[in-house]
Amino acid sequence: MDARLRALADLDVAGTREGSGRHEYDGIAQDLSPGAIAAALSRVGNGPTYDDPHDEAHVVAFENRARVAYADLSLHRRNPLLHISNLDLACYDRDYAPADERAAAKARHLAAWPDAIDASIAALDAVPPDVADACLGGAIGLAAGLDPEKHAVPLAAHARFVEHLRKKTDAPVELGSRGLAALLGTAEALDVDLNALADDGERELARMRALLDDACARIAPGQPTAGTVAELLADHPDATGVLAEAQALTHEVIAWSNASGLMPDTDGECLVGPAPESRQWALAMMDWAAPYERDAPSWYHVTPPDPTWPAPEQEDWLKVFNRSSLPAITVHEVAPGHYTHGRALRRLDSDVRRLLLSSAFVEGWAHYVEELALEEGFREGDPRFQAGVALEALVRVVRLLCAIGLHSGAMTVDEATHRFTEHAFLAGPAAVSEARRGTYDPTYGRYTWGKLVLRGLGGRGRDFHERLLALGAPPLGLACAAMQGS
Repeated sequence: MDARLRALADLDVAGTREGSGRHEYDGIAQDLSPGAIAAALSRVGNGPTYDDPHDEAHVVAFENRARVAYADLSLHRRNPLLHISNLDLACYDRDYAPADERAAAKARHLAAWPDAIDASIAALDAVPPDVADACLGGAIGLAAGLDPEKHAVPLAAHARFVEHLRKKTDAPVELGSRGLAALLGTAEALDVDLNALADDGERELARMRALLDDACARIAPGQPTAGTVAELLADHPDATGVLAEAQALTHEVIAWSNASGLMPDTDGECLVGPAPESRQWALAMMDWAAPYERDAPSWYHVTPPDPTWPAPEQEDWLKVFNRSSLPAITVHEVAPGHYTHGRALRRLDSDVRRLLLSSAFVEGWAHYVEELALEEGFREGDPRFQAGVALEALVRVVRLLCAIGLHSGAMTVDEATHRFTEHAFLAGPAAVSEARRGTYDPTYGRYTWGKLVLRGLGGRGRDFHERLLALGAPPLGLACAAMQGS
């Protein structure tokens, strides 16, 4: 990497190591203390100018976003998830290198925990109570599988970290409207008007509700949508069957994507398994073979409910994996969604495009292809898949509305939970989890935002999608400029 890319990578060691597969960062726990972040920021922007104007603009957007995130908003002082990701050892579980190399890297990383945790405790002095509570489970999960005797020193540091998160501050949840708009806009090379974006979200909410109503009317004519949705949500595998159904769907969506003629080919191997404990804040996620790694299986992680939960809470969690929604989730996570995208990233030759991935493009792409699959005939004629696509979209658009509400100060966590229950048909811990996620993931409206931008490009077909994915995962504004000018 050149100096400009190295400076950005040094600010996101965990993401660079795993998302891009730059394993020179293996065994390293980033120093996230205020002084170290300030020093790293001072190096941002120093280096060569790129001959390709798209790549130059791509890097500038990431540099601007880094300054907003760390200098203006001090996210390293208020967001424990950055620190949890930094400490997470699950990145060494996937088979990207020989087992002994990964084990040695994991041991070095674990040995670095005490110093890294001291830095984290020094940094995390403005954590809102709701954010701390939402992140606590992930923090505790970092220690899963560690031997109390063999790993006594790092476990003692881990205990200090968890205890620090239990301390309450009076920091507000909200970043403020200006802060959220700046965080979104700089990352995506766009000017963001939160009021206009919220209006777009409300329109999309109405459009997806109409799509759901139509599907439910076809499934059970004359029955209210809410009653049909309740029946659909109740039709789900049990906790042991979720993974088997997700595996079967993985084969189905890859075969459909490759036969559709709409996408670049999806090759490689995608396995299905439960998420590591430190990552079970997410119901489902893709852990792909990254662009700079040797080829190896990617993992579609699915999180069954915690078996220690009361039975009603486990049932509410499993409703998310109902047999209408799970196919849409698998299209999103696997093909033509994240897994297909990850395979395309491996074929790029631009370091900028392989290394710097816009989260709004990444998630927007995966959400965009859910509706594309519906429109192009996946499970054609089955209104249950249409209902699943609509239900997944309703969750994503409520995320957008709640992110704006929570971080403008117009909405409480309880009110956000109510919106997920009322408009996205989530219940119990699933609704609470989604609402709480908005406190520490202020950009989680990126799914709907990215989808709307990509749908707005108006393209369709393999050539269009290949040219779009040849950009990597660019800021949304640059994707628009590149595709409209081509």
